[in-house]
Amino acid sequence: QVQLVESGGGSVQAGGSLRLSCALSGFTYRSNYYMAWFRQAPGKEREGVAALDTRDSTTYADFVKGRFTISRPWNTLYLQMNSLKPEDTAMYYCAAGNRIRDGDRFSADKYGYWGQGTQVTVSS
Repeated sequence: QVQLVESGGGSVQAGGSLRLSCALSGFTYRSNYYMAWFRQAPGKEREGVAALDTRDSTTYADFVKGRFTISRPWNTLYLQMNSLKPEDTAMYYCAAGNRIRDGDRFSADKYGYWGQGTQVTVSS
């Protein structure tokens, strides 16, 4: 029943913008779930990008540097990506989980629900 369906990835030049979307369904109580975006480049570990806790407070990885914004206005999780850099190139995944502690918000193994991933490629 729980499903996360991503869209919005693509290829963009450095300095450009993309908005990733993750359609959410099957969640009985919206406020009981952490939401997050992760990314993984070839040869690298999966890393947390942005997270939204059960009170809709946001947390961002240091490398975002104010460039990305996570939001969930309704039943879609968004990641607005501005001022993109070539090092942002990766497969991006949306994720959801319940009973996630604040200290684990960027721990991929704590999230039980994942989207299929969408590729983001930033050219110089």
